Amino acid sequence: MNTPILYPFKLAPSLHVKVWGGRKLQTVMNKPLPTDEPYGEAWELHDTAVITNGPLAGQTLADALAEYGTDLIGAQNDPREGFPLLAKIIDAEDWLSIQVHPNDEQARELENDPRGKTEAWLILAADEGAKLCIGVQPGTSREIMADAIRNNTLEDVLEYADVHAGDVFFVAANTIHALGPGILLYEIQQSSNITYRLYDWGRMGLDGKPREMHIEKGVQVSNVESLPELKHPEGATTVMVSCPYFETMRHTLVDMSLQLTTNGAFQALTCIDGTLTVTHGETTITLQKGETVLIPASLDAYLLVGTGTVLRSYQV
Repeated sequence: MNTPILYPFKLAPSLHVKVWGGRKLQTVMNKPLPTDEPYGEAWELHDTAVITNGPLAGQTLADALAEYGTDLIGAQNDPREGFPLLAKIIDAEDWLSIQVHPNDEQARELENDPRGKTEAWLILAADEGAKLCIGVQPGTSREIMADAIRNNTLEDVLEYADVHAGDVFFVAANTIHALGPGILLYEIQQSSNITYRLYDWGRMGLDGKPREMHIEKGVQVSNVESLPELKHPEGATTVMVSCPYFETMRHTLVDMSLQLTTNGAFQALTCIDGTLTVTHGETTITLQKGETVLIPASLDAYLLVGTGTVLRSYQV
């Protein structure tokens, strides 16, 4: 049996029920939700995403990665560690927990994991008055923070920021953060599930029990010295966020075409408005709002055509 030649993959996300989730993944981003439960996350780019077109239809990205290795994810990555980036669309109808993630060195030391977790939030929609938690108030020591967590008073020392559609919040590892109600966003991150939960607003999980807190490790890795800034990039084609782990560009096309190249790095295109087509060789994919296409690293130039807006994420 001949191995199929790589081509652009259209992906079906894995959907995740969350206690703080809602229904906007379906009502705004056009994703059919299989039950009436609160869905908080659609994992657009991940080992669990399913290819829906071409010879590999029905396989997960993990299946394709096992077969194609660095041809799929690029020579700078180790296929044994899984897909290096994770892209999500997140719907928050309630506050997420206050949490923090370790950096690479801390992840290796504390969890024997190859990756920490740096991420970025690109705000797609926000209700009036929507807020993020961006850290603790200046002058809050780790000792004060730990006492506040144990005494259920962490809310008293948190720092908040108003947020609007088009804002970008870069969440470097060690940043204390939380997403507030009424926000729909695109998240790009290192592919890691290491989360230290510091506070959960006194609520119960979907199983009716309090969710686990990680006070000791969480406080240990928390940045209490500085606060991040929100940015609002402008322009039809612009870099929304760039760091050593990933870069995301926004491309807005109006009845036009745009030729792009991979430069040996995989690229994930998520449509957030309109309808476009992605063409490479004999493969043409229609990309509508809420849908994601992956361009494997070994492909070269491809063409984006139509009227709409995509977020294009890749490694730098």
